[in-house]
Order: sequence, then structure tokens, then C-alpha cells
Amino acid sequence: MKAKGLVLLAAMLMITVVLVGCKKKEPAAPAETKKVASAAVEQTTCPVMDGNKINPDVFVEYKGIKVYFCCSSCKAKFEADPEKYTANLPQFKK
Repeated sequence: MKAKGLVLLAAMLMITVVLVGCKKKEPAAPAETKKVASAAVEQTTCPVMDGNKINPDVFVEYKGIKVYFCCSSCKAKFEADPEKYTANLPQFKK
């Protein structure tokens, strides 16, 4: 009886190893996503309140690129007139 339990445990372990080893690989991120991610790394300060550190949870996507802010008030000001602030953003400098 004890041997059957060990055989069953070994079989379950082997099945688990096989299933874990067969995980589907994630597809490579498209170039556009990589562009957004690299732009986020470059921006460290709020474009509205220049000098304030960004909060990574407060952002908006503008022209396909994420723009980060220090607070939701700055996000609202940016959304009202985005062109006023794009000069302060490294991801929009050429």
C-alpha cells in the first residue's frame, strides 16, 4: 500500500514537471510598446509642475506615448492643453 502511494506521488510530480516545462512563451513586445516603455524611463519629472517627481500611477497616453505626472491635478491640466507642456517632455524632443 505504501509503495502505491509513492508511485502515485512520483507520477503526480512528473506530470507537474512536464506541465510547468511546457508553459507558453510570451510573444516579443512590438516596437511601439518598447518605444513607450523607453520614453517612460526618460521622464522623471512632471511636465506641469516642472521639478516634481512623477508618480508612475498617474499618467495619460498622448500621441501613443505615456506621459506621467506628479498628481491628478497636473494630469487634468495637461489634458486641457497638452501642446503647452510637450516642450517639457523628453519623449517628445527630437
